[in-house]
Amino acid sequence: MNQNRKGGRVMPENDPKPRATQRSATPEAPASRPRRAAVREDYARTTRGVLVSVRSFFLADQSQPEDNHYVWAYRVRIENQGRESVQLMRRTWQITDARGRTQHVHGAGVVGETPVLEPGESFEYTSGTPLDTPSGFMVGAYHMVVPSSGEKFDVAIPPFSLDSPHQSGRVH
Repeated sequence: MNQNRKGGRVMPENDPKPRATQRSATPEAPASRPRRAAVREDYARTTRGVLVSVRSFFLADQSQPEDNHYVWAYRVRIENQGRESVQLMRRTWQITDARGRTQHVHGAGVVGETPVLEPGESFEYTSGTPLDTPSGFMVGAYHMVVPSSGEKFDVAIPPFSLDSPHQSGRVH
């Protein structure tokens, strides 16, 4: 098992403690604070044998609703269920708030890493996003390469909801 420096882990699928030493790329509230999170279910999608699952968390202790500042963390697991090694090179996100305004975010790797996933390995990381509305959603893609051939392909990140207790009803 390889521990990466900035919050991600590459691990074999049969690792019994896949989140035991994971560090967050975004500060999270201490576990003892019950206000910390409204936890959403996992969202998942598989593209070319690469499974991406996401779970979002509303961070009440980092949000300031009276100032229209709402913060979420999201935990992503990328699992190579295919037969060849793949490397995550870049990411693209579309982050849409409750008013329909969309931010486009592009960058190299995730949390400072460009992980190589052998068949059966997975990589997890935690990051976050602020919005000035009490809800929204995110969707995106990881831009991958097969190291042995140089073939490039995109892996879909499933759309997932950013919900908070400050919205009127669940909208996403």
